[in-house]
Amino acid sequence: MAKVGKRLTDARKNINRDAFYKLEDAVSLVKNNAKAKFDETIEIAMNLGIDPRHADQMVRGVVNLPNGTGKTVRVAVFARAGKADEALAAGADIVGADDLAEKILAGNIDFDRCIASPDMMGVVGKLGKVLGPRGLMPNPKLGTVTPDVASAVKAAKAGAVEFRAEKTGIVHAGIGKASFSEQALVENVRAFVDAITRAKPTGAKGTYIEKVSLSSTMGAGLKLDVATLAAQA
Repeated sequence: MAKVGKRLTDARKNINRDAFYKLEDAVSLVKNNAKAKFDETIEIAMNLGIDPRHADQMVRGVVNLPNGTGKTVRVAVFARAGKADEALAAGADIVGADDLAEKILAGNIDFDRCIASPDMMGVVGKLGKVLGPRGLMPNPKLGTVTPDVASAVKAAKAGAVEFRAEKTGIVHAGIGKASFSEQALVENVRAFVDAITRAKPTGAKGTYIEKVSLSSTMGAGLKLDVATLAAQA
């Protein structure tokens, strides 16, 4: 059996692991228990009543968190000429075309989000086996293949979070930092839950949102009261 560290043991002293907390109470406890020497990420995990192996039960999308994620996001953009200039002006960290594709194929992937203008998909298409497994492949459904590359770059920099259900039906994401105010974290959680709710697939039957938990990077997880959370979202 894995040994439980002192920090996690201390964090569990003031929580009831069998209880279902209201969102505001959970945020307060998780935030106050985040006492690591770095600014811990506050994470949400949602168990959904879906089977992602079926196409009509996949949950995937993007949500713009109202208060950002607190994470510095490096953005790469595939664009040429005027679109490349727009991307750079919007704050893109890397902009290129065939040259950028060559760097990626060589293993130089030093970015967190990849955006492409539609005319560049002929170049980007051959990178699927490299970018796909890393969740970096531009996708029009996620707004990362778009003629408005400037807006996509700004959204990514401001705190746009992509989500995708795993094989077990779990969706998880970082929704802020422990240094955020409680109100900011609450607003981000509600925005994320609302996005998951709106992304309910047509093939989902029965209870859609089954379980939700909130935790910090080094802290214990708290179960949220799904009924009140869904109502608020």
